[in-house]
Amino acid sequence: MCELHPVCCHSRVAVLEGSSQLLDGIWKRSILLLIILFSDVSGSFVGINIGTDISNLPSASNIVSILEAHKIKHVRLFDADHEILAALANTGIEVMVGVPNEQLLRVGESQSAAADWINRNVAAFLPGTNITYIAVGNEVLTTIPNAALVLVPAMQFLQSALLAANLNFQVKVSSPQSMDMIPKSFPPSTATFNSTWSSIMDHFLQFLKNTGSSFMLNAQPYYGYTKGNGIFPLEYALFRSLNPDNQIVDPNTLSLYSNMFDAMVDAAYFSMQALNFSGIPIIVTASGWPSSGGDNEPYANVDNALAYNTNLVRHILNNSGTPSQPKNPINVYIHELFNEDLLPGPLSEKNWGLFFPNRTVLYALDFVDVADSSTNLSGMTGIFCVANSSADPRDVKRGLDWVCGPGGANCSAIQSGKPCYEDGNIVAVASYAYNDYYHRTQASGGTCNFDHTATITTNDPSHGSCIFAGSLGLNSSTSRGTGFGPVSPINGITKNQILPSLHIIIVILLSLFNF
Repeated sequence: MCELHPVCCHSRVAVLEGSSQLLDGIWKRSILLLIILFSDVSGSFVGINIGTDISNLPSASNIVSILEAHKIKHVRLFDADHEILAALANTGIEVMVGVPNEQLLRVGESQSAAADWINRNVAAFLPGTNITYIAVGNEVLTTIPNAALVLVPAMQFLQSALLAANLNFQVKVSSPQSMDMIPKSFPPSTATFNSTWSSIMDHFLQFLKNTGSSFMLNAQPYYGYTKGNGIFPLEYALFRSLNPDNQIVDPNTLSLYSNMFDAMVDAAYFSMQALNFSGIPIIVTASGWPSSGGDNEPYANVDNALAYNTNLVRHILNNSGTPSQPKNPINVYIHELFNEDLLPGPLSEKNWGLFFPNRTVLYALDFVDVADSSTNLSGMTGIFCVANSSADPRDVKRGLDWVCGPGGANCSAIQSGKPCYEDGNIVAVASYAYNDYYHRTQASGGTCNFDHTATITTNDPSHGSCIFAGSLGLNSSTSRGTGFGPVSPINGITKNQILPSLHIIIVILLSLFNF
């Protein structure tokens, strides 16, 4: 233990050197403990996937600018794009690189090819680019089963190359698996992997256990819901509150599942346990919701995408774990940064992104502070529901009458003499009311439609003293009842204000004691 804790050894020597030095050692160890405690206060993280099947892919520098502007600290690449890896250098962003499925056979059949892959795509970019994981293939067993036999050898060859380069502690190796690997995922307690792959999964999990790596899972409640034939309600897939009479419970463990995401993750945990493996953490390497789809894909829309991803971020950053593993918070990568218009398949496959390729935002997410931010309890900063200027004014008027009446919106600010009143401008007045309603109700299923007279925008319609719910730094009326404006955090202090102060105190103490 002493070799692993030099501060501990130093303090033991200090006992022999006098009481003043002993006190100094105690202070140092206390300060070290503070550093450890507060260096990882954020707990779980939310990262994002970056796919590149785009006809007009932004430059690598522009991609990194988007990441930094939105405080995204973890990214997953589906390959090892050298331009993006170079642009990520010295940003501190943690990077997961991928071995594409089409390269798997070569890497899995040749140790020298695996070593070459590591040298070209990992070692060449360290330490400047903070590569921490290699995802070997993507859903290999369910999408290219003919390559199943080379999956674990590929991982082993890559691990050997990392070991030879002394990078095995910096970079871990795993492979993302699909929920299709678990034929019957509910109830989670009885879930098992497809028996066809039992032998391979045994070797796969043993590799993860031996190397301290995580099980990578692509968990997509969108597919769980749309392929579920109505077994589960939409609210369950979107993290929305369920009717007390329709709670979803695992009959074997009596665990209550408030959302499909947790049930999927627990199904993976129980599937590993069925093969006598435990203690392997799970990273969700893809989870999201498409914002648009074809005529036969009605649930792929902006309202649902915004609801799912906002609630997912909040759920993850609360460090809440799952019913079967409440003390093991989950890290997740949202799928994905950009809409990928070149992907094959239905329209929904091309529309999982938060941004269009021209960098225009579809809807905004907070990757850092949603869980404990009191500045926007709706979780929709930068998102606005406004009246469509091309809609028939009579339809807009009917929407306005409903939203300010049965809809329960706070319409006090659009009364005559109030900040948001505009005589004769039905679109402006209705926009304020529509937006208030949307921010109040979106988390519980409210939509931005109003008989097709409304649309979602990221352009802030606030003007002068007329502040719309969702404006940057301003609260939705959901938390205040009436009135709008800046809302102070609880007791006037947020975690983001506390932590810098703690770090400053630690630095001062370190300098005082020459640590």
